[in-house]
Amino acid sequence: MTEADYIVVGAGSGGSAVAYRLAEAGHSVIIIEAGGSDVGPFIQMPGALSYPMNMRRYDWGFETEPEPYLGGRRLACPRGRVIGGSSSINGMVYVRGHARDFDHWAENGATGWAFADVLPYFKRMEDWHGGAGSEWRGQGGPLHVSRGARENPLFDAFIEAGRQAGYPVTEDYNGAQQEGFGAMEATIWHGRRWSAAHAYLRPALATRKAKLMRGEVAHVVFDADNRATGVALRDGRRFTARAEVVLAASSINTPKLLMLSGIGPAAHLAEHGIALRVDRAGVGQNLQDHLELYLQYSARKPVTLYKYWNLFGKAWVGAQWLFLRRGPGVSNQFEACAFIRSRAGVDYPDIQYHFLPIAVRYDGRAVAEGHGFQTHVGPMRSKSRGWVKLRSNRPEDAPRICFNYMSHPDDWEEFRTCIRLTREIMGQAAFAPYLRSEIQPGAEVQSDKALDDFIRAHVESAYHPCGTARMGRADDPLAVVDPEGRVIGVQGLRVADSSIFPRITNGNLNAPSIMSGEKIADHLLGRRLAASNLEPLLAQDWQSAQR
Repeated sequence: MTEADYIVVGAGSGGSAVAYRLAEAGHSVIIIEAGGSDVGPFIQMPGALSYPMNMRRYDWGFETEPEPYLGGRRLACPRGRVIGGSSSINGMVYVRGHARDFDHWAENGATGWAFADVLPYFKRMEDWHGGAGSEWRGQGGPLHVSRGARENPLFDAFIEAGRQAGYPVTEDYNGAQQEGFGAMEATIWHGRRWSAAHAYLRPALATRKAKLMRGEVAHVVFDADNRATGVALRDGRRFTARAEVVLAASSINTPKLLMLSGIGPAAHLAEHGIALRVDRAGVGQNLQDHLELYLQYSARKPVTLYKYWNLFGKAWVGAQWLFLRRGPGVSNQFEACAFIRSRAGVDYPDIQYHFLPIAVRYDGRAVAEGHGFQTHVGPMRSKSRGWVKLRSNRPEDAPRICFNYMSHPDDWEEFRTCIRLTREIMGQAAFAPYLRSEIQPGAEVQSDKALDDFIRAHVESAYHPCGTARMGRADDPLAVVDPEGRVIGVQGLRVADSSIFPRITNGNLNAPSIMSGEKIADHLLGRRLAASNLEPLLAQDWQSAQR
């Protein structure tokens, strides 16, 4: 099979959703994925989430250029090189984003992507298992969304501490009210990672209208009229699209493919001897991410996951999961969270918390000795912007990546606020039975300078890159795609991944990435779901925000 109605590049969150909806509608689809199978216990067991993102079998292995505002540190930028894409190696956290995020998109040129427009797509994609039926949530969709059992008392202590500090409690941060402390949701079903490969790709292949091809795309092929007619692979194979080509290769590889195909900043392409097809200055620009700190605490009681942090404990957890689908391995252990505002006057939450009942890095390294727990905390809307550029004109070379983390002065103030608010929350009575002392940054780290030094040395990516082929009006010189995902300046080529986000959304990005694939599929099919008339509960002046 070398010809189909549509070619989708990338079998990840957005690409799998596009492929499924096109195949469901009766169209033939070729999906091209550089990675391989997602078979294996480490990638399917939620409790083993730190393993796949550090395995070259599943990950592209990208890292940033020396980040100039972080003392030259190079940070990892994991992206899934496997069916399911990054949904197969991520933390499985499910966050739609805040209503205001999408209204901001629409106000800045992404017409038709306001919250009322995207909510029906979130509902269509969900099979929500978080409680009784809700008009805000979807049921019967391909993506299972569940909540952990919250059996560890530290989860409830975290939520209660937020309430004691004056913040609201939310029953469903993906529903009417994002703001507050509450249970976190995950793409986990029956104790197994429920990736885009399970939700969309395998059902698409089951229709027999879609075919999965393994290989790495070198560039998009165009005819004399600047219409995309297919793709060329590094190994010389070519695939032809009778209708359109859809790029869903990630916010790192999609701009790389656009530039290798002659679409991008003219001067940059000339540096690498690439013939210019369309001069689009925004390709590879506008790169955004969420940064976070791991604030760690030693525990008074042996109630944390540290008791499993040894060879025997890990073997026991793995065996319980493998043979019985129970035990700690069935959860990603992110079972409580919060979205709060940093101060009065902020329109909607701008800080996110993940709570974890062990003191350990997200990648599974640098565990603190003894029982401990931690919060991951970070601002949601950094003003810093980075870029993705070509390293050469050779498709096999990884792109250059620089986020310019912490390049805006507001970032420093926002992170200091995150630390100080966290200390206030962790100092509430709910944690008195459990908290012994602050491990990181340490009680002695108090001044702005000391906090900045800690931030510079310890801040980490939350692995949420986006924005490098952003949506906007066709006359916007920095927009790359129009509001229907069509690449401006050519025909027959669209983008359907987190590249198109004009601005990063609140929280983890897998859910809005899948939603984008769902919505771009409808644009391809010439249809759309009716806008919602539900109005979310927007920010209020909670007691905590008055301080």
